[in-house]
Amino acid sequence: MCRNIHTLHIFEPAATDDEVEAAALQYVRKISGSTKPSQVNAEAFDRAVAEIAHITRHLLEDLVTTAPPKDREVEAQKAKERSAKRFATV
Repeated sequence: MCRNIHTLHIFEPAATDDEVEAAALQYVRKISGSTKPSQVNAEAFDRAVAEIAHITRHLLEDLVTTAPPKDREVEAQKAKERSAKRFATV
């Protein structure tokens, strides 16, 4: 999975529209191999982002879990710690 796409499920508060659209954009960029489409492909690119964001919202609404919600700040701190450990210079 693309490193820039983050888990959006099981967070309190729920994922925002901006987070869903950012994930959809990253997905389309990864699949298309383009960060900025040409003018001729812009409509297809934008439509794909919108459709993937729409489906993602439905998916997040429909998922069921018994796991407790995660805290964004705690998860961000864990990610920073993993990154520091991974890229630490010896």
